[in-house]
Amino acid sequence: MFVSSKYDLVTQQILPAVNYHTLPFAGTGYCSPLIADFLAARSPLSNFYEYNPINPDFHKAMLLKATQPVRRDILAEALYAQYRHIALREEVRANIGLLQATNTFTICTAHQPNVFTGYLYFVYKILQAVKLAQDLQRQYPKNHFVPVYYMGSEDADLEELGSIFLEGRKLTWETDQTGAVGRMNTKGLDHLISEIEAVTGNLPHAPLLLEMLRKAYLEHKTVQEATLYLVNELFGCYGVVVLIPDNPAFKQQLIPVMEEELKEQSSEAIVSKTIGRLAEHYKVQATPREINLFYLTENSRERIVKEGDVWKILHTSLSFTWDELRAELHAHPERFSPNVILRGILQETILPNIAFIGGGGEVAYWLELQDLFRHHKVPYPVVLLRNSFLWIRREENSRLKKLGIAPVALFEDTELLVNRFVHEHTNAALVLREEYAAVEKLYNELEEKARSIDVTLVAAVNSERTRAIKSIGKLEHKFLRAEKKKFQWQTDQIRGIKDRLFPGNSLQERKENFISYYAQYGPSYFDDILKAINPVTDQLIIISEL
Repeated sequence: MFVSSKYDLVTQQILPAVNYHTLPFAGTGYCSPLIADFLAARSPLSNFYEYNPINPDFHKAMLLKATQPVRRDILAEALYAQYRHIALREEVRANIGLLQATNTFTICTAHQPNVFTGYLYFVYKILQAVKLAQDLQRQYPKNHFVPVYYMGSEDADLEELGSIFLEGRKLTWETDQTGAVGRMNTKGLDHLISEIEAVTGNLPHAPLLLEMLRKAYLEHKTVQEATLYLVNELFGCYGVVVLIPDNPAFKQQLIPVMEEELKEQSSEAIVSKTIGRLAEHYKVQATPREINLFYLTENSRERIVKEGDVWKILHTSLSFTWDELRAELHAHPERFSPNVILRGILQETILPNIAFIGGGGEVAYWLELQDLFRHHKVPYPVVLLRNSFLWIRREENSRLKKLGIAPVALFEDTELLVNRFVHEHTNAALVLREEYAAVEKLYNELEEKARSIDVTLVAAVNSERTRAIKSIGKLEHKFLRAEKKKFQWQTDQIRGIKDRLFPGNSLQERKENFISYYAQYGPSYFDDILKAINPVTDQLIIISEL
């Protein structure tokens, strides 16, 4: 644990100091068995990835990546073109320039263009890429490391990408557009910005944030352009480069992989074999299809399926012979969109990437892909679990101190936490240990007497013993329930804090949005997160305001 504080030149205030605590992520109650074994580098899971997730060999990853031909010239040219409509920050310009040098590598995280960034972990993933790039720069000063946000703009799941949760309210973008969310027009998002202003307008940094949101979503035509602008405004000062793969220059480089996928459907067999081994021990995250590509147009993203000698686009009238499909692929590679099975291959083909930072679900599907990477002769990167945080505001932290509850204890089940609090603060004997012992002693004596009279009576004695123990248990429960009423205020406080910090019984980062935090603290919010990040760790981090 350590304490941090700083001076905010915008509001002329001393910002609150914060404490940092950690606890093993596997012990939080929010960690799947697969991720627990991944973080512990346990077998058999360790056979499904290349690098230890807590002590990775980055030097080896760089050496292997250096053997892969990466079109750095195309990468830089496409990135400069992508940024042409916004003011390119000098830190970003410098990093795009560095990408052209063979001693530069990227640290990548990926996420869809959720409106207004979606969930808190969007912020955490990007800042973790920044921190890892900074750490590796110090460790390997002869190389350069660029943090990259790879935008999954071809995702068509508007139901997930079109909403945010803000101060307990769900704000949803009402639009009837279909297809890739990144290509959707931003029309109608002004209403959501007005709702955001109603919630955050009185906070110190709200004007700055609202101006950013308006410029992003009201002055840019598509969601992916708006997201590019917003991420550049928020994270450009750290040199974060945004990459939108929905680009002919990038898809062109994946043509050999996509042609094989369309003609031979090789991914399904390769990944299914890996999944078969994984499924012996763990729940499978993603299942390959016969063809792991979509056909992408302005208003749709539909699966490609093969029926006999014809390739059809589902839910459309489009169909192709092999010669027609191959010609379409070579003429318009941008119309072909990889699904989750091939997305990583595209990412690692166009980037000089050595590390990928993802959430639990992303890590799980990357563990299915090692053999597919080998098949396509693409180096498999270091795969890292993103950092997880719990941010405890000053008011909540103050209440926890009054209740005598440590921040790490919040990860206990709510009722267990309440019961423990009552047991620790009551003067009554709520655990009837002596009574249980007395009952056991009594019935042990009765059992001996029954055995001496008629052995068949032993079962009757033990039946009565069970009933007596259950009766004491019921009394114990009633005693606790009655004692809880004496601590009603405190137990209500505990439940209220848990509900706020774990909305919907989920981790805070999987529900809330960054907006209320940024509107309150401004850019210093990111600084506190960045300071707390350990880019290679198995710990969850708690940040509590003092």
